[in-house]
Amino acid sequence: MEAQRGFSEEQFQAAGRELSQPAPAPGGAWQLLVETMGISIYRLYDEQSGLYEYKIFGGLADCSPELLADVYMDLDYRKQWDQYVKELCEKTYDEKRIIYWEVKYPFPLSNRDYVYIRERRDMEVDGRKIWVMLAKSVSLPQCPEKPGIIRVNSYVQSLVLESDGKTGSKVYMYYFDNPGGMIPSWLINWAAKSGVPAFLKDLQKACLNYCKKT
Repeated sequence: MEAQRGFSEEQFQAAGRELSQPAPAPGGAWQLLVETMGISIYRLYDEQSGLYEYKIFGGLADCSPELLADVYMDLDYRKQWDQYVKELCEKTYDEKRIIYWEVKYPFPLSNRDYVYIRERRDMEVDGRKIWVMLAKSVSLPQCPEKPGIIRVNSYVQSLVLESDGKTGSKVYMYYFDNPGGMIPSWLINWAAKSGVPAFLKDLQKACLNYCKKT
């Protein structure tokens, strides 16, 4: 996967359309995993990897989509509010901006790290203003794997935001990664059922504490 590719216009449009799609129907390929704190999480089994893809639908009160997008994109601020960040920084290679992210895993598991690109667009879809952020892992010789840390080579995420018509936001998120190694099923289930809603609530709290840099 080359860093230069980035994201196509169609990828942004497709992600944007997901926000207005109805939730997956019961009995379909996408299974409802949990509903909690105003968040619904669906998962789809990926036979090739033996892992799940996730779609998350919900809302975050008292956080405008523009503010949520700003906070989500602010890497320095994320180091303050995301307790699982060990290292997070943006680097430039061949005039391409790459993000390096190391995530803390509970003992005795090894930490994971990611090398990825991301892009944000503020768009109009069918006359509605939406905020779309896309991210995917890339492979770069300038960012070799580190001893004792497992590199996540398959990572895809999209986050789509829209005003809820009040002071909050409607949220759609797609997520897939292959963390590698032997991870207990209880940890995978916890991350999906509790970790994702907790992340969104932490993001909401971070928005309320955010002072936009000028």
